[in-house]
Amino acid sequence: MSARRVLYCEFLDFMVESGALLFGEFSLKSGRISPYFINTGEYKTGLQLSKLGDYYAKLIHNSFRPEEKAGAVDEVISDDEVATINESIKSKFSVLFGPAYKGIPLATLTAAKLAQSGLDMYVSFDRKERKDHGEGEWIMGYYPQTGDRIAIIEDVTTAGTSVRAMISLLEELNIDAKIVSLYISVDRMERGTGDVSAVMQLKQEFGIDVHSIATAADIIDYLENTPENCTPVPDAMTHAANMRKYLDEYGAS
Repeated sequence: MSARRVLYCEFLDFMVESGALLFGEFSLKSGRISPYFINTGEYKTGLQLSKLGDYYAKLIHNSFRPEEKAGAVDEVISDDEVATINESIKSKFSVLFGPAYKGIPLATLTAAKLAQSGLDMYVSFDRKERKDHGEGEWIMGYYPQTGDRIAIIEDVTTAGTSVRAMISLLEELNIDAKIVSLYISVDRMERGTGDVSAVMQLKQEFGIDVHSIATAADIIDYLENTPENCTPVPDAMTHAANMRKYLDEYGAS
């Protein structure tokens, strides 16, 4: 089994056990009825949140390594290799941005885990509404500066809405910083506003690289070929068939 498959199978098993990956019928913001749903609000314990941060930190590290060298969360690599990866990350971006609300703990957890590997990143997040007292800023934590390069940390991407909102916010605040990467737990592989996937659209329109721990296709694989050491999902084959049907209708061409 490839290192990438080891990682996403472990992560999906973790999501199922945590109740963060659900199957059934769910109404999305887009108005679509989805046969599955990712709810990061179901991570409720310190241990779960710590593990979640581990997965995101590993995703970032793996995104700077050749695919054949990408490893699972419990991989042991040398200090020299970690230092080399960290230098590559710093050359690409120095700010982790967590869109309110779910992105805030995700960016914070990821930054804390990266710091344990020797990489100290800035952390920023936005408000849903501006306060009329106190500091009253739209952006909290580190305030992005001209020339900064930013990675957004999110739960999922369906249409890239949060990224577009962040780009608009930077423009509104006259912050000449650039969003270069997006890291998510699951890529739903759905169309954006055109025929291509939302992920591809972000790359084409804004030059943003998108990396996910798992994809909708990976979830189907997990359901149809659940590893022996993972938690079985009741009615797994039915859910997999429903997901295939959904992607046939709403997936990118």
